[in-house]
Amino acid sequence: MSHPEKFLLAGVMGWPVMHSRSPQMHNYWFEQQGLTGTYVPLAIEPGTLGPALRALHPLGFAGCNLTIPHKQDAMAIVDEVDEVARRIGAISCVVVRPDGSLFGTNNDWLGFIGNLKQQQPDWRADKGPAAVIGAGGGARAICYGLMREGAPEIRLINRTVERAEAIADEFRGPIRALSWDERHDALDGTATVVNTTSLGMEGQPDLDLRLDRLPKAALATDIIYTPLETPFLAAARERGNSTVNGLGMLLHQGIPAWKMWFGIEPTVTDELRELMERSITGN
Repeated sequence: MSHPEKFLLAGVMGWPVMHSRSPQMHNYWFEQQGLTGTYVPLAIEPGTLGPALRALHPLGFAGCNLTIPHKQDAMAIVDEVDEVARRIGAISCVVVRPDGSLFGTNNDWLGFIGNLKQQQPDWRADKGPAAVIGAGGGARAICYGLMREGAPEIRLINRTVERAEAIADEFRGPIRALSWDERHDALDGTATVVNTTSLGMEGQPDLDLRLDRLPKAALATDIIYTPLETPFLAAARERGNSTVNGLGMLLHQGIPAWKMWFGIEPTVTDELRELMERSITGN
């Protein structure tokens, strides 16, 4: 799709939002594709998402991404929610249609799966059980992606086991809710373990998880990318497990957004990944 003489606009809505690395990634793609446009952070206070989303069309935006705390609130605001976002229970990407109507979907699961397949080409969800730590919005997207990829069992572990049970009941797939006390033993025989909590993020406590039951062939992954290597991933790497951080999830969820906004499929290059890593580490 060509865009002659048109300034292209997209952005990310969140509160707070200025810490987001998304603008750096998307603006790299504008340059990569030789397009005139920009991707901007939009600081939208809780309770004001509706007017903000409705303003996208008159302002000329093709769409936007949503981050905390807006992903669930958008479900009741946009004009159409696709089946993926409905199953996950949250919207991560909004598309502004030519008539001004708003379409909502969720690309987080595509980012997660795309990241694993690029970083670990031999990884397969159907190799064995997966353990997922946490039961928030990120966990819902990861469980959806693992189910789509054929995971035979998903052991969903959360401090409040009722939240994990609610996801298991809603998804009606191979998900088994486990209590926090069961988290260490739940790694036994797994092929994949995923941390979807904020534990291990800069400024947060570490994830308290023993890895002695984790098979050496299992993949350990985190949706966190600040820091690039969480203590959980460092411990897994030191004992010989393959690891993948969350940066690629951010990168790969942007590709389907561009396809919907601009009709273009950008690429996640080594240069882009290195650029993003340098912005995170400050080097």
